[in-house]
Amino acid sequence: MSPASSFALVAVLAPALAALVLAALPALRRQGTPAAMLCIAGSLGAFGAALAALSRLAHTHTPETWSRPWLQAAGLSLADVGVRVDGTSAPMLVVVTLVALCVQVFSLGYMHGESREAFGRYFAYHALFLFSMNVLVVSPNLLQLFAGWELVGVTSYLLIGFYYRKPEAAHAAVKAFWVTRFADMGLLFGLLALFTASGSFGWEAQLSPAVATFVTLMLFLAVVGKSAQFPLHIWLPNAMEGPTPVSALLHAATMVAAGVFLVVRAAPLFAQSETTRAVMLVTGSVTALFAACLALVQTDIKKVLAYSTCSQLGYMVAALGAGSVFGGFFHLTTHAFFKALLFLAAGSVIHAVHSNEIGKMGGLARRMPLTGGAFIIGALALAGVPGLAGFFSKDLVLEAVEGKLGSLPWIALLATAFLTAFYMGRVVFVAFFGAPANDHAAHAKEHGWSMRGPLVLLATLSVVVGYFGGDLAHLGGHAYHFHFTGGAALASGLGLAGIGLAYAVYGRGPREAPAIIATVDRIAQSRAVNRFYEFGFRRVTLVAADALAWIDRYVVDGLINMTGYVTLALGSRARKIQTGEAPDYVLAVMLGVVAMAAWVVVQ
Repeated sequence: MSPASSFALVAVLAPALAALVLAALPALRRQGTPAAMLCIAGSLGAFGAALAALSRLAHTHTPETWSRPWLQAAGLSLADVGVRVDGTSAPMLVVVTLVALCVQVFSLGYMHGESREAFGRYFAYHALFLFSMNVLVVSPNLLQLFAGWELVGVTSYLLIGFYYRKPEAAHAAVKAFWVTRFADMGLLFGLLALFTASGSFGWEAQLSPAVATFVTLMLFLAVVGKSAQFPLHIWLPNAMEGPTPVSALLHAATMVAAGVFLVVRAAPLFAQSETTRAVMLVTGSVTALFAACLALVQTDIKKVLAYSTCSQLGYMVAALGAGSVFGGFFHLTTHAFFKALLFLAAGSVIHAVHSNEIGKMGGLARRMPLTGGAFIIGALALAGVPGLAGFFSKDLVLEAVEGKLGSLPWIALLATAFLTAFYMGRVVFVAFFGAPANDHAAHAKEHGWSMRGPLVLLATLSVVVGYFGGDLAHLGGHAYHFHFTGGAALASGLGLAGIGLAYAVYGRGPREAPAIIATVDRIAQSRAVNRFYEFGFRRVTLVAADALAWIDRYVVDGLINMTGYVTLALGSRARKIQTGEAPDYVLAVMLGVVAMAAWVVVQ
């Protein structure tokens, strides 16, 4: 086993070991803090190993794979299981483990009010989730990725429904689970078609145009569910019912990022179908603009960030649809840091004012300067302000999309850039400036360094990580030369205009929303997409299920039951010839002999 592969394997197994220890020793898990420290140690070990693997790859520039046969039958192996370290998996592994480590350290302060049993259970779920995501990231083939993909879905269900006694949290967990499971059927069908056509689950299988289109469209269906693209975005805002650090983990670099990562990893397959790439471009552009419009009218700070995540994932999907694999991957990387920063800063604020509503905040920049500064840095990075991480990656996305499909996707993404700056400016001006809305806001204060430390680290990364685009591209074998294009200048201007408009509307305290925002609010409150799914579930799915249940109960089961009844009836009648008397059996034998003799004579 090569050194880089060894480090990657350690990164996978370290959190798994922590989760196994807590599963085997429930008494330790119920102690709370020791369980948390064990999981943080596992995450720290995973991050150190991931960093070592990345360093090794940067030194050798040679991808390394270690694998063993998996699912063997008749001397044949269906696939391999192992780890692959290359310019895609190694940086992603570092991002995932670093964000998870920051979230877990932050959780020490944020979750300290929970019972010891709940505290330990929370960190055990975190360890299992990180293991699942790492399995996905280092997968050498699509079959192992599918295993990690499903594990991520199960563990995200546990984390979203952490407050399972709260009906809203339980409903949100079930909704997230079933929406993503529906989409995951696409991944399963895609895998079956890929194996049937190529005999493998490899990333680079060569397919006919028709098969490539079918396989990639099925894979993209799974991406639409996992990465919350329109119209399967409906589960993501509800997932805010989980603890805020969980939201940071899911939205930054793990669950929702898994879909985009799948497309990046399977880029050779997607490159074989222009149809699928066109669908991706349209879907990503529509999602980016649609989700940004919904974020305009949210009053819950976490839901603003949730719809923002949908919108930014749309940017990534659009870039991938336009053929810019590195553009999508680079924006995934930068977004991981500033979105984790925004969610954790929002968690710090929520912890201080005991409310998610931005209207119940105000004046927090003075009361909580470090948290306020961190949130503002994250918001500016998200808005694509020049010099921060989001600016560099958004520029690459816009450059890739420009001119595609009559420039309509490009226009949609430019409009999204303006709306993003506006709704983030709205949150900043309402929540962090102006008069405090209540006593909680007036007496808010910073928390301990377990919560402030991750904010400082993530804020620093949100500033500097954009300058490492060339190094990241070099690792993956991509060409990248940053240049300030006209599109980038236009997007930056629109972003600054959005911030200026937010100041004009909200900078002097709460004011009535402009008419267009009120209109968007009415549309958002109509819950049209949710109602569509509810109608489909109640009027189509349940009706069809009742019909199938009737067929199963009275036709399928009826035939089986009738067969059993006929067999029993015949058996009960045949049983009467069994008297148990020896003379009767001798007589039967003699009659048989006579009958056989008569048959011989007749013949």
